[in-house]
Amino acid sequence: MTDSLLSIYLNDHLAGAVVGVELARRARASNEGSELGAALEELCAEIEADRQTLRDVMDRLGIAPSRLKPPAAWAAEKLGRLKPNGQLRGYSPLSRVVELEGLCAGVAGKRQLWSALRRIFGTELPGFDFAALLARADAQHERLEAHRLDAVATAFGERVECV
Repeated sequence: MTDSLLSIYLNDHLAGAVVGVELARRARASNEGSELGAALEELCAEIEADRQTLRDVMDRLGIAPSRLKPPAAWAAEKLGRLKPNGQLRGYSPLSRVVELEGLCAGVAGKRQLWSALRRIFGTELPGFDFAALLARADAQHERLEAHRLDAVATAFGERVECV
């Protein structure tokens, strides 16, 4: 039962990692040539590495990747692109806010994964430094949050008058 639950848990996170990689790639491409684009270039590489680390953990534990969850997550991310953004076509300041918030949520979920695995395995899974992975997720969130707040200010202004 426990192994089955761990398999489901890790496969759910793998599906989330698929969404995270696709979202990071899209946000990077949409912001190419800007300070945010450069930051997303680095973040995208880190998210891809984190996804591979999760695959490596699963492999070490003998947990096979689900055949259905990653492709379904990939399709869901593509469908999420259809969300209205205040423009008929193209990228808008709201698109940037929503993408950065999605990435922040994904990094928070990944942080919870590393925390859970550290609690379960401690240092008993050689080759995986869950404390370092947690620290990287914290650093990713901090960088993303700064860009998210800048995007919020651009999209909505520094101060909104209430009526």
